Amino acid sequence: MQRRAWLLLAAAALGLGACTTGLPIDTSLRASGQDSRVRFIVLHYTSENRSDSLRLLTQDRVSAHYLITEEPVRIFSLVDESRRAWHAGLSQWFEYPNLNAMSIGIEIVNAGPLDVARTRWAPYTSSQIRVLAALLRDIQSRHHVSAWNIVAHSDIAPLRKSDPGPAFPWRELALQGLGRWYDEAAVAQRIPLISARALADASYIQGLLARIGYPIVQSGVWDSQTRRVVRAFQMHYRPAEYSGRLDRQTVAIAEDLARQMPALQQ
Repeated sequence: MQRRAWLLLAAAALGLGACTTGLPIDTSLRASGQDSRVRFIVLHYTSENRSDSLRLLTQDRVSAHYLITEEPVRIFSLVDESRRAWHAGLSQWFEYPNLNAMSIGIEIVNAGPLDVARTRWAPYTSSQIRVLAALLRDIQSRHHVSAWNIVAHSDIAPLRKSDPGPAFPWRELALQGLGRWYDEAAVAQRIPLISARALADASYIQGLLARIGYPIVQSGVWDSQTRRVVRAFQMHYRPAEYSGRLDRQTVAIAEDLARQMPALQQ
């Protein structure tokens, strides 16, 4: 006991910290070669009310770093940003798999689809989006997250997820630098020029979607996974119609986003 007390006193005198084992560790210096573990911010809806959302995210085997409630809007911090929350599951964005390890997850209390056919969706309130924007700016500034890496759960897991859904205001946030968007004027000019061949060639849209981050198998055929990834893409960028059927507007939007990629600093 006397030796341990002496070590702790010596450590304090030398400016050393102590770990849980009592071993003196010098914490007076910090390496310049480091950065944040956080590369992505993933947005979700809970598909539950406030009380059930809190219960599921604190007592079950799913979690998120933050929960934004409905009116009156409140932000709950549920997992420290330095730790991994269990929100993304099986996922990928660009070449990065399993985004739990390198992302911050934000859940928003929202019912999601209001019918079995998923044609009607619960709206987000203006207060929720205002609070979310402030939280995103704060996280983005501290962790230097690219606007291109603020993504939907359905972007990173398009074969199994649809949140935060087509009612989510991606365009509104992107215009604030909180997400990516396409050049609307350029897309409008491009739409009439999209060829029937481009619409028929599954490998063309598969290549575009992979280039802008989506996890999609380059099968070269119009298979189920291609339609589901196209649907997730449409939910984000063309939420008025998200059937998963390819059309000229969808191709033009994907082309424009792919065109922006060379200037992207991931």
